[in-house]
Amino acid sequence: MSTRALRRLRGKQRGQEALDLGDLTLGDSPEKQVDEEEEEEQQLDVANVSPPANKKDSSRKSKKNKAQKSLGNIYELICDVDNEAEDPHLDEEAAKTDRNTTSGLEKDDNIDVDKPDQKLQEASAKSSGNQVKKKKKKKKTKASPEEGLRTVPDDNIDLLLENLEQPNGLSLQSENCGGSDRRSVLHVEHRNLNPETELKKYFGARAVLGDQRPRHRNRQFQSSNWMTAPKDSWPRHSRPGLSMTLLQSQDGIQYFTFEHSRDYQQLQFKFLDAVESMDPNNIVALLQLNPYHIDSLLQLSDVFRIQENQEMARDLIERALYSLECAFHPLFSLTSGTSRLDYLRPENRAFYLALYKHMIFLEKRGCPRTALEYCKLILSLDPDSDPLCMLLIIDFLMLRTREYQALLQLYQDWEEHRNLSQLPNFAFSTALSHFHLSKQEDMDPEESDKQRQKADLMLQNALIMFPGVLMPLLDLCSVQPDAAVTSHSFFGPKSQIGQSLALAELTALYVGRTYNVWREAGVMLWLEQSVREVLRRVDAKDPLVEDYQNKRKQRYQSAPRNIHRHVLLCEIKEAISSLPLEVTNQPVMSFDPLPPLDSVISYAQPERQPVGASNESTLSLFFRSLLGISGKSDYWLDSGINRLKSLLSIG
Repeated sequence: MSTRALRRLRGKQRGQEALDLGDLTLGDSPEKQVDEEEEEEQQLDVANVSPPANKKDSSRKSKKNKAQKSLGNIYELICDVDNEAEDPHLDEEAAKTDRNTTSGLEKDDNIDVDKPDQKLQEASAKSSGNQVKKKKKKKKTKASPEEGLRTVPDDNIDLLLENLEQPNGLSLQSENCGGSDRRSVLHVEHRNLNPETELKKYFGARAVLGDQRPRHRNRQFQSSNWMTAPKDSWPRHSRPGLSMTLLQSQDGIQYFTFEHSRDYQQLQFKFLDAVESMDPNNIVALLQLNPYHIDSLLQLSDVFRIQENQEMARDLIERALYSLECAFHPLFSLTSGTSRLDYLRPENRAFYLALYKHMIFLEKRGCPRTALEYCKLILSLDPDSDPLCMLLIIDFLMLRTREYQALLQLYQDWEEHRNLSQLPNFAFSTALSHFHLSKQEDMDPEESDKQRQKADLMLQNALIMFPGVLMPLLDLCSVQPDAAVTSHSFFGPKSQIGQSLALAELTALYVGRTYNVWREAGVMLWLEQSVREVLRRVDAKDPLVEDYQNKRKQRYQSAPRNIHRHVLLCEIKEAISSLPLEVTNQPVMSFDPLPPLDSVISYAQPERQPVGASNESTLSLFFRSLLGISGKSDYWLDSGINRLKSLLSIG
């Protein structure tokens, strides 16, 4: 059939319409549309080859026809939105119109500023001609930030400044978020609170985890904890009545406190009665009914630790930390350094003690980096009063983790208001840090010489200020000193006998804790050279020797209560033997050693009739063993612990 016959047939069908709408018809014949599309393709092909000016002239000539055909497909504007974004010519026109609107001046007389409706119609008409071709093209990738900066007009300075500030905004904010230098040194990271993170660095993930797989099917709810993760062997946790509240917020510092509910207070009274009864069976029975009572977990953990059951003792401490973490306030932060807990409140002391004992277990387990994070955490809870005196151990953990620069930064920041140089541990540890920094291979020779000179001078001053450290240190390191050193009055027995009890307590604590870091051959050779130089200065009657001697007599008359508390918790025999009689003669409870004299009591135990204890039982011998005092017989202690293990059916 010919095309004329088809046209006649279609003309008959069109002739049945009553009205002639003319240019407002919804669509022309398919053949006419095909012919016009072919003409448009030819025009566009010519426009692509010809210069941009010819393209604009051709687009202006066919603008009227395209405007009429733009209404042919009612979905045309919707379907070609992506094609409009992909058309580079449309992007050029949009950039030019944007330049005209921002500057307010027409820089090109050939550019027509049309209305938005006409632009949409023109864009739809162009896209309809190239619809088949553009479907075969791949989508362009997003423009890089540099290309985005290039497309911004030069006249619009505000847009340029915004684009320049966007990539640098996060970096500047991240650099300034640390605050002061002191806060950056004591910064705590969440990932370093998990000991598995450190063990994986040493032994690998497969050696640490093994064939263990996380089993969450049996648990209906898995809470996210930073300090400890709940174990399958633990009893199901139910809130025992322990909570945390926000007391006040002042100068960016938030003060929190733990609170005990009515039921937990009654449970605490039962625990105190069990301790006073000197019967461990009462504590075991209390813990069986309430497996997440904090003080009971701390008490029994010490019992298992004395019996050298480290695994069970550590498990009880982790269970106590898990229960405490479940009671945290939503605003309480472990890493910000702005959350405070007052040690004067008895409800907060269990958290301090649990963190400290967990830190000691981590250090003995071979995780000094994780232990250092917990040390920073304890210190950040109350840095002013430092109730557990963490400044006596933080230098040792930094030396273990080789954080020499951080130790020197801490010493520099805190020396002015805390007088860290008056503590034997900082006097010797800072000198040792300078020595290790001078031995680093990546350091310049000049800087290495400066570090070595500082190390020599600081070690000599430390030996002149604290001469009683040398002989016990060499004894624990199994080093026989020279006859010139032992026979000299400055380092002889007179130096140890003449020092006060407070100074003897500090020196014994430092030597008993850090003697292992002095055992290296290079360190011992450096120490020997410094001792000879000190003897030369003493014989030459250096005025600094007499000055430091007067300072030793005036200071160190009595140690504060937090240092005694730290010595009791560290359990170093030489340091415990140096405690004054006023500390050793009073009863010491392991769940609350040496409570502050000005404690803030929120609730008190009701009065009851005193129960006399005629015979010493397990707990009394246990308390005596904490102070280094021998009991009457070890049989009662061993039998009591064996009976305790048989009755303890937890974990």
